[in-house]
Amino acid sequence: MDVGELLNYKPSQAVKRPGENDEEDDDDRQKKMRRLARAKAKEMTRRSSPTPSLAIDTITEEERAEILRFVETEHTEGEALDEAAIKKIVLNFEKRALKNREMRIKFPDSPEKFMESELELHEILQEMRILATAPDYYPLIVKLQVIPSLLELLSHDNSDVAVGSIELLQELTDVDILNESDEGAEALVDALLEHQIIALLVQNLDRLDETVKEEADGVHNSLAIVENLTELRPEICVDAAKQGLLQWILKRLKVKGPFDANKLYACEMLSILLQDNDVNRSLLGDIDGIDVLLQQLAIYKRHDPTNAEENELMQNLFNCLCSALMCIPNRDKFLKGEGLQLMNLMLREKKTSRNGSLKVLDYAVSGPHGKDNCNKFVDILGLRTLFPLFMKTPKKNRKRVFSSEEHEEHVASIIASLLRNCRGGQRQRLISKFTENDHEKVDRLMELHFKYLEKVETIDEQLDENMDEDESYIKRLEGGLFTLQLVDYIVLEVSNAGPPSIKARVLQILNLRNASVKTIRHVMREYAGNLGDEGEKEWRDQEEQHILNLIDKF
Repeated sequence: MDVGELLNYKPSQAVKRPGENDEEDDDDRQKKMRRLARAKAKEMTRRSSPTPSLAIDTITEEERAEILRFVETEHTEGEALDEAAIKKIVLNFEKRALKNREMRIKFPDSPEKFMESELELHEILQEMRILATAPDYYPLIVKLQVIPSLLELLSHDNSDVAVGSIELLQELTDVDILNESDEGAEALVDALLEHQIIALLVQNLDRLDETVKEEADGVHNSLAIVENLTELRPEICVDAAKQGLLQWILKRLKVKGPFDANKLYACEMLSILLQDNDVNRSLLGDIDGIDVLLQQLAIYKRHDPTNAEENELMQNLFNCLCSALMCIPNRDKFLKGEGLQLMNLMLREKKTSRNGSLKVLDYAVSGPHGKDNCNKFVDILGLRTLFPLFMKTPKKNRKRVFSSEEHEEHVASIIASLLRNCRGGQRQRLISKFTENDHEKVDRLMELHFKYLEKVETIDEQLDENMDEDESYIKRLEGGLFTLQLVDYIVLEVSNAGPPSIKARVLQILNLRNASVKTIRHVMREYAGNLGDEGEKEWRDQEEQHILNLIDKF
């Protein structure tokens, strides 16, 4: 029997046969034996060996029997957990917490005198994890005032006790457990928030030393608690950020050293805090979060992540930056922090970061508030970097972060934003690109037009006639209509603002493919009527009128 079988062993529902140890009724001995078995089980699972079978062979028959008996007693206790048992566990916990508090006060300078009470307190915290198997009894646990006592232990002088309390809270707040009882979940979450759990966790995070494995686990579990709470109540994100979590995450991201799991988790939590949350996005900008994100991403301008987990960290950083740029004031901070120069450099280097930088650039220049970034991008010679990506979609996208369609959508969106926002010399430099090398970029434009027109026609054939109009439009956008609209917008802009040779080339290609300008006009009329919510109403009205004027002139 291997380790997995031992630890996953499920005893039958039949009554246990009496063994030679069953005659002993001493509770302390039973607890001691269970702790021994638990320790042995943990030791087995943590033991690293190139040949796991050797680790198993080192276990004696007596130890095997002890582990099996531990599993059986744990199962039996879980089945028998009721109100009386919970009250007994809680009472035992309160007694040990009180005893430890008294011993520490009585012998503050003699650790050897209060160490035993500390060990007993830590042990009861481990035993209390069984409470996480009974979410229906959470209202009772709250009523017994366990929560304030547990939260008080977060500031315990012994970090092992604090970490044990965090581990217990993490198990109690596990989303899968809470989903088993709505009443229990509501009672527990209300009690935790009432006693400011997030603020207490953040205060405790600053004192944990992540070079110690147990304390590093405590950091991970602290973040897990917050994630559990935000998943159940997303509105908690604003309070969590205001109570110091956002600042702690930025400080944690700046810690120099090798990549580790807690840095990845901190970045994931940042993504959760920023998602669909303008308050937190604004706060991030106010505490120099844009600069922190740019500094962390700068690591990857010439070097690829070393493994899949670090690659996930990098993608999370890009996503956080994109989310932050949806808050308008952050775009100016991005510009002043030389974010455009960094993204441009990443695009040139052709590393894994190129995909993320393309997406960030799209967010930075889009809409009416992207004007400054658009003009600056042309000034820093970004067109030299952008148009090679427009002319040829990378065949092998690194790590498959982007599909070819996503790549083409972002590039087309950036060019459309540049045409929309650039003025004067910058706009002229942009339009002149479409006359270079015998209008090769116009040829590429029309190639993309026919590619995405075909995709949209295929989607149209598959649409259900009974489908809601908005739903069908969204499905068409996802199927390629959005990129088609961007491409056709570029066609109209350069045909209208550029030399006559551009429009002549467009008409020539349409004739060669037996196509009509009516198709482009139809696509753009639909686009003008569905500009979405970006920008103010006045800007949308002006943009709609501008597009209709372009259609009339085409």
